Amino acid sequence: MSETAHDGGGARPITVMVVDDHPMWRDAVARDLAEAGFDVVATAGDGAQAVRRAKAVAPDVLVLDLNLPELPGVRVCKELVAALPGLRVLVLSASGEHADVLEAVKSGATGYLVKSASTAELTDAVRRTAAGDPVFTPGLAGLVLGEYRRLASEPAPAAGGDEPKAPQLTDRETEVLRLVAKGLSYKQIAERLVISHRTVQNHVQNTLGKLQLHNRVELVRYAIEAGLDDA
Repeated sequence: MSETAHDGGGARPITVMVVDDHPMWRDAVARDLAEAGFDVVATAGDGAQAVRRAKAVAPDVLVLDLNLPELPGVRVCKELVAALPGLRVLVLSASGEHADVLEAVKSGATGYLVKSASTAELTDAVRRTAAGDPVFTPGLAGLVLGEYRRLASEPAPAAGGDEPKAPQLTDRETEVLRLVAKGLSYKQIAERLVISHRTVQNHVQNTLGKLQLHNRVELVRYAIEAGLDDA
């Protein structure tokens, strides 16, 4: 059964690109994902090659190692997230170091998995990343939320001139945002609010647009800064 994404024309296979400098590992990950039903549209073995090929094929999900020749993974992530607005990045790294995780998230990654993960965990992570869910190896999600709390508690820099008017969210958008901040998946939010998964996605996309944010990780940070996770 193929893994599918929904666009204006209906369901289509989720496209994935795998970036790793170890050929055997890269080929094995690409093969496992293809066998799981994903459409592996490209692979790359160094950072510069990854940027060129990703811009050419525009995958739904980039499975990215951090330790790359030519251009480090965080630079690849930052450049491609800026160039391809619909791209989701899942870091697949041998490192579980907190500094690496936080640097990856700050560069735009929406998920972080260590290489000790099973094939089933990897395929599930790619599927959830494509759906817009933040995916982290157990223990790392709390670290990321903790960092956002720390950043949110720091005094905001003084703004010059008139502050722009805060965007107005509907009651339902605020409700969905509150549950996103608490770490619930789209499926869990849909069940909690008795609405469809697609409706939850639509609310999140509308909220991203109003707040001028790019992905769900940024949305979680905004919600925490607004105190919605404690509401």
